[in-house]
Amino acid sequence: MSKKAIGIDIGGTGIKGAVVNLKDGSLIGERVRHETPAGGKPAEIASVVAQLITQLPDAKPDMIVGICFPAIVRNGITMSAANVSKDWIGLDADALFTKELGRSVHVINDADAAGVAEIKFGAAKDLDGLVIMTTLGTGIGSALFMNGKLLPNAELGHLEIEGVDYESKASFAAKERENLNWTEWAKRLQTYYSTLERLFTPDLIIVGGGVSKQHEEFLPKIKLNTPIVPALKRNNAGILGAAALAKKASK
Repeated sequence: MSKKAIGIDIGGTGIKGAVVNLKDGSLIGERVRHETPAGGKPAEIASVVAQLITQLPDAKPDMIVGICFPAIVRNGITMSAANVSKDWIGLDADALFTKELGRSVHVINDADAAGVAEIKFGAAKDLDGLVIMTTLGTGIGSALFMNGKLLPNAELGHLEIEGVDYESKASFAAKERENLNWTEWAKRLQTYYSTLERLFTPDLIIVGGGVSKQHEEFLPKIKLNTPIVPALKRNNAGILGAAALAKKASK
């Protein structure tokens, strides 16, 4: 069975994709990116994904496609929508993309995909125990793993702390919106990650999202008993994890 699949990462502003070598978690050929259509409606996004795949020179007609998406996803149905059209809520996304692309498609939550990439190829490879993956961006995404097994659709960014949905205070978007410096933001992250530690006693916490490229600015300021490390796969994590989960679902 081929050890290659196509991974697509759909976000509120951009859609990225590449062919993935599932043996080592590397990209085959160039990664292609398109802007997410304004309004983020299902048919328009599906059309962009179809166009993107035609631009991947190493994509083959028999390759399955994994798509990660900013929503709770249950059996291919998007149950929520973040930074895209509300038309996605309750939509059979698997069926939409399968029809548009004419090939087997598996849709999953974006933070779950990023976590799978870190479990298979990155910071948590071969690690047993409880691992929590977090992504700091517009909100706070999260993924839970026990002994390498995904517990899907964890929404730990929405923990209520100090009377609020705490991603509204601790996300990277909150840092930018309130013009917080690294130390001020790290204090909020300290509150958030200390709460995760108290509730779950994890063996490892991984911090992803685009800001993880600047982890030296804030991670050393967070003091926990649990090891907390930056994600290794960063901007490719969603692509890698989506491809890996699609291949697994096809077996």
